[in-house]
Amino acid sequence: MPDPAPRSEPDDLVYRHAPGTRITYLARQRGTDATAWLRLALHLPGFLLALAVVVMGSLALELWLGLPAWIPVTLWIGSGVLVFHRPTEQHIARHLLRLHRPLPQESAALAPVWREVTARAGVDGSRYQLWIEDSDGLNALAAAGHIVGVTRHALERLPRSQLAAVLAHELGHHTRGHAWAGLLGQWYGLPARALWRMLTRLRLKGARALSPMAALTLAAVVGYLAYRTLAATYGLPLLLLALPYLTAAVGRRAELRADAHAARLGFAPMLAALLREVLAEEEGAVLEKDRLIDRLLSSHPDHRTRLHHLRPYLDGSHR
Repeated sequence: MPDPAPRSEPDDLVYRHAPGTRITYLARQRGTDATAWLRLALHLPGFLLALAVVVMGSLALELWLGLPAWIPVTLWIGSGVLVFHRPTEQHIARHLLRLHRPLPQESAALAPVWREVTARAGVDGSRYQLWIEDSDGLNALAAAGHIVGVTRHALERLPRSQLAAVLAHELGHHTRGHAWAGLLGQWYGLPARALWRMLTRLRLKGARALSPMAALTLAAVVGYLAYRTLAATYGLPLLLLALPYLTAAVGRRAELRADAHAARLGFAPMLAALLREVLAEEEGAVLEKDRLIDRLLSSHPDHRTRLHHLRPYLDGSHR
């Protein structure tokens, strides 16, 4: 579908906190809710496996170079603080997330909206870094400790009130601890994922080199060892198969909580209007039908579910 024409309506955001007005900040501007703790807990098996990989690698370095194994292990465990290190965050934003700092005209449009959102939340907005993604998609993101990104399409096309609702949603991810918890889980699971990719490649190369009989024998041995392991541990490793689905379910809950954060700041009608527009566009387009497994593995709830959870804020029944 071609991009719609730029919106021509005036700035429709009601600014309650103009520049120069006094803003009261909350004493505790950041926290960690249950979804953040659950996300960290679900990453624990990956962390333990990654720790084993790092320990084995460190022991190999000690035998090879004489470097005490505890040094790289300690450095790796402590490396998680880099999530809140500003230069590291800037590197993540530029090189991993492919974002750029706002141009003057982009900053002029974004800064007053961000000021209004953070002022309503009682949060010091200057602690966060605003970034732009050169994308035609309608999206925004919260990452690391202080990164808030928004697509160029959202900045240019959305009315200011809907842009504020999107930013309030991303601020909710930060103030509830979702952003840093997710990045910590991904960072500490990196060694285990790297080892898995390497073993997968070696397995594929080895499988091509094996004869059919040798491959069948190897599969039988691996199957037997897996059976013995499951029997000895009462099937507990099977829980690992459920981790992707549990992680996705926690991610969907985090999105609903971020929606609720935006709604409590007064942006429920704007967020609902945006979701209805996106839903109408999706229903008008020819889309591939989602499979059940795709929905279960999605980290975002569908738009109808989000609208359903916003309803109490729209009809005034929320307390």
